[in-house]
Amino acid sequence: MTRLAALLTATRSRSALVAAVLAAVLALAACTAPTPPSAGASAGPAVQRFEVPRGAGPHDVAPAVDGGVWFTAQSAGYLGHLDPKTGKVTQVPLGDGSRPHGVITGPDGHAWVTDSGLNAIVRVDAGTRQVRRYQLPDDRADADLNTAAFDAGGVLWFTGQRGVYGRLVPDTGKMDVYDAPRGPGPYGITAAPNGDVYYASLAGSHVARITRDTGRATVLEPPTPDQGARRVWADSDGRIWVSEWNGGRLGRFDPATGGWKEWRVPGDAPQPYAVYVDSADIVWISDFGSDRLISFDPATERFTPANGEAAGVRQIHGRPGEVWGAASGQDALLLVRTASG
Repeated sequence: MTRLAALLTATRSRSALVAAVLAAVLALAACTAPTPPSAGASAGPAVQRFEVPRGAGPHDVAPAVDGGVWFTAQSAGYLGHLDPKTGKVTQVPLGDGSRPHGVITGPDGHAWVTDSGLNAIVRVDAGTRQVRRYQLPDDRADADLNTAAFDAGGVLWFTGQRGVYGRLVPDTGKMDVYDAPRGPGPYGITAAPNGDVYYASLAGSHVARITRDTGRATVLEPPTPDQGARRVWADSDGRIWVSEWNGGRLGRFDPATGGWKEWRVPGDAPQPYAVYVDSADIVWISDFGSDRLISFDPATERFTPANGEAAGVRQIHGRPGEVWGAASGQDALLLVRTASG
């Protein structure tokens, strides 16, 4: 082989080697490059998970005044307190037979529990953890207590799915219990900024407005029949948002006009359970049909799912910058951090 031929052969060999190395690099880059999100991927904020003791079955959740979070351990019969900074959970036993459903933080800073097992409203001191029980009257046994809300005057209103709703004056302990129009179903309850109280009837498929001085409840009919109104929450303008469990819709009642509007929740078989309105008037729902927490912006009428599984969330509550959910089927509390803080 002449020197020229040898030089040409060597040059071609080096070129082939360079090409092979370059191809390998490109192939490796293609394998390790991040995959762009699919069209159906969530663009919402991430869901953060906090484990609670196994078997707790957390049903409802509410922010505590100390920066922690209360939750009802429905399956275990105690009120729990989670410190999000450390993950520590403190348990407050509520008594034999307890099956706590709802919990809220009252204007006094203490936790107030609707306990269906005890058939009582229970107050837990935020500092001492002392438990005080307000028993329902004997003729209102097995009311199946669900949720509670304080009105502008500091009176606690509550619901029972067996067909009752009622009020408790904490200062005196006086309690009144009323028969619900159309019988069984009272479930979620909320107080508007002006102090008006509304509850949702799951079995009755309606919302009711309570006249506080008389205790009378007036039925408000959503547009969709048999929609299964489950929970309600008031926004800063006093409009009432409703999770329509059977109908797969988010509803809104405007007391100023008496008008209704509904939006179907995205997905193949949506089942909105809980509803909550945050400090920026963004509406949140938990969808059992897709195991997601979903926000809804009333200004754009757009639904945005949070990024992460949220299975079995039966209640949503929060404080500025935080949206909390109680994931009953997972023994966990879920947190979504928002820009509203």
